[in-house]
This record gives sequence, structure tokens and C-alpha cells, in this order.
Amino acid sequence: MRTPSRQIRAAYTDETITVYQAFSPEIAEPAAATGRFPETFRTERMTWIKPSFLWLMHRSDWARSAGQERVLAIDIRRDGFEWALANSALSPYDSRVHRSRDQWRREVRRSPVRVQWDPERGLGLQPLPWRALQVGLRGEAVRRYVGGWITSITDVTPLAERLRRERESALLPAERPYPLPDGLAARIGAD
Repeated sequence: MRTPSRQIRAAYTDETITVYQAFSPEIAEPAAATGRFPETFRTERMTWIKPSFLWLMHRSDWARSAGQERVLAIDIRRDGFEWALANSALSPYDSRVHRSRDQWRREVRRSPVRVQWDPERGLGLQPLPWRALQVGLRGEAVRRYVGGWITSITDVTPLAERLRRERESALLPAERPYPLPDGLAARIGAD
């Protein structure tokens, strides 16, 4: 069966979806210890969450990039995740989604969330022919994320390090197609 080009694949339950972020130890350690981000986490800037574990491994070079040495698995409420998608704008203009470039520009200016589709990655971090979703939160969306959506934060850096060494697919988080309501799928350009 062919994998759709733009489909959210994630680990999720009936109530939560797991997203990933990489941080310095100064942010990650207190976040994992308390289940919430410390005061040093800057809510005034955009923060990107990724449902794809391997895409974050690509972005953080297996948790070896400066400032991204620790990988967090963050369980957030699905209603919060879907609020983010409903209040998002695609980073690039897409004629399949937008009536005009002007409409797209207006959405980008007023939206507290950006979404973009980047090449998904395999165990060798090579690009795959389908896309993974990245979700950028700013303003109201970041405040909602840190103040109400998060249900747990787990440091999964040891998993990242083990996967880098062993490249064993059985160790990967179980990501499966995420069921999107039709309106949200169309809004973010999902297949």
C-alpha cells in the first residue's frame, strides 16, 4: 500500500499525541523532571514540535547538534494539537490550499501557528519520498502549549543514542497515521 505524500504519522492515544523537541540540558532536564518547561523556556519565540521521531533525529543530528543535545518526547492533548492545526497557516504558499497569494499572506500574518511538510527520514536519516509535518507555535499557541496541552515530558535521549548506534527499526516509537477531521486535513494540505 502506497504511503500518502502528506500524512501525519505519530504515536498517539485516544487523548494524547506525542511530539518531539530537542533542547539544551538546561531546558530539557528540568522539563523532564517536572513535566513542564522551566521559566528559562522562552515563550516569546516560535517553538517547533514534530510528530516524527526520525525527522527530529535528522534536525538534531541524533541529539548531537549544539543546543539540541537532549531529546524530549512530549505528550500533548489531542484537542490542543488539533486547535493548533485549525489555527495554522502553511509556511509556503500552496495553490491547492489557498485561493490566492494574498489570502495566504493574510493567514501567515494573523496565525499563531505555522505548519510545513518536510521530507520524512529513514533510519539512516536519508530523505524518504513522503513528508513529515512540522508545527511551529508562537504567541497564543506557545502559551496554550506550555500552559495546558502538555500531559507528560520524557527524556528519550538514550533512545536516540541507541538508535544512532544500532539502527534497529524495532526500537522506533510506533508511529501510525493520525486521523484528521476533513476540514483540518484540507487546511494543512494533507492527502
